[in-house]
Amino acid sequence: MVCTLPREPPPSPQASLKPRSAQLDFRPPQVPLLSFSGVPPLCDATFSILSCLGLPSDATSCFRQGGTLLRASSVRGRGTGDRKVRDWWWAISELSSMEKKLAEFKCNTNEAINLKLVRFPDDLEDENTTFHPEYTHQLFGDDESAFGYKGLQIFLYYIAGNLSPLFRLQYTSKVDEKFDCVQADDVESKIREIIPPVFCTNMDDFISLLEKEVNFRPFGTVLHTYSVHNEEAGEDITYQICKADMTCPGFREYHERLQTFLMWFIETASFIDVDDERWDYFLVQMLILPPFQGEGHGAQLLESVHRYYISSPKVMDITAEDPSENYVKLRDFVLVKLCQDLPCFSDEKLFQGFSKEMVMETQQKLKINKQHCRRIYEILRLRMTDMSDAEKARLYRLDIKRRLIGPFKKNQRELAKMKKCLNPEELTNQMNQIDLNMQHEQLEESYQQLISDYRRIIERLAQA
Repeated sequence: MVCTLPREPPPSPQASLKPRSAQLDFRPPQVPLLSFSGVPPLCDATFSILSCLGLPSDATSCFRQGGTLLRASSVRGRGTGDRKVRDWWWAISELSSMEKKLAEFKCNTNEAINLKLVRFPDDLEDENTTFHPEYTHQLFGDDESAFGYKGLQIFLYYIAGNLSPLFRLQYTSKVDEKFDCVQADDVESKIREIIPPVFCTNMDDFISLLEKEVNFRPFGTVLHTYSVHNEEAGEDITYQICKADMTCPGFREYHERLQTFLMWFIETASFIDVDDERWDYFLVQMLILPPFQGEGHGAQLLESVHRYYISSPKVMDITAEDPSENYVKLRDFVLVKLCQDLPCFSDEKLFQGFSKEMVMETQQKLKINKQHCRRIYEILRLRMTDMSDAEKARLYRLDIKRRLIGPFKKNQRELAKMKKCLNPEELTNQMNQIDLNMQHEQLEESYQQLISDYRRIIERLAQA
């Protein structure tokens, strides 16, 4: 039977000679307390098993918290007889072993989910075309795991053009086959929350849809066409960037299939309101998914978006909400590429320092704001500066640090205000938190990191 407790040990010869009343009067070992300080907090599965065994709710809660002392007398007093008390004791002795067994049914969902863009039937068996999510916490919690399965594999395959999906689930063993009192996570329902309601579960049906892929054409208007040399194929592959909206026939359904990928590759992603007609959609192949990363598609897409919107009188600024570090580096590269030939960034004007002329020209011609303009100036000035010349390097370093030091100066102004209103003890506490030497170290570290990022952008510009 599942969750069966160990059998009771046979009575010793001495025990069989004891009076019957003594045998019935079971008592715990000669210690007033049971210590479980070495046992971690119990998982939900173990907690469920304890509940099934009939352990009192308050005692069960103690064990669930981990590291708790449970009085043997409190357990004994709640039971219906000494035999049940003894059963509880045997159950408790098995907790550590049970936890280890249940841990075998936990898997990392980032590794369990297999994504694939299928262009040819051979891709289905080609492991090189499989990739995995970067994030699964929005469906499977902060620890990005699913409980209840051994060998869990979740297959989400998409036809590369129209994105018709195949969804399959397989595993070697399920926890409720071993433990009656434990339920596995409903993985299928979680996946169904984000994928369209219509999908294949049969490989033959999926291959039949794949055969019709030859008729697929991208949605929307073509904005830009470019080629990327593919080393493996030994030829140039042509890509198109298209702009679409919900008025395009069939695009709404296509977008439902497309947006599934947001959950796997953008940490704080959420689906947009497709009924809001103000959204424009720019597509480059399949966003920039792993199979297409490192080929320059991101730069091509971002540059196309900028070139599209700079001609609109309704647009004042082109920005991104909460951009990642990689996006900021990509944007720096694209904006410098667009601005490097503007008159305001001539060599002569770069060495004169950052100016209002630069801000006005980049805003009027390219819809670039002051903050981004400043970074463009710093990158282009670094490209024109001979850093082996000590004096030129010093002037450049001071120019950059004057911007970076802003937050540190703010701390110093706040400290000056504190000196006027805090008593000596409070002021000492605040001074301990503001270490000037540490601030200088942080400033230098920020400068060196910035220069390193700028140099990589300059190297990429030289290859563009």
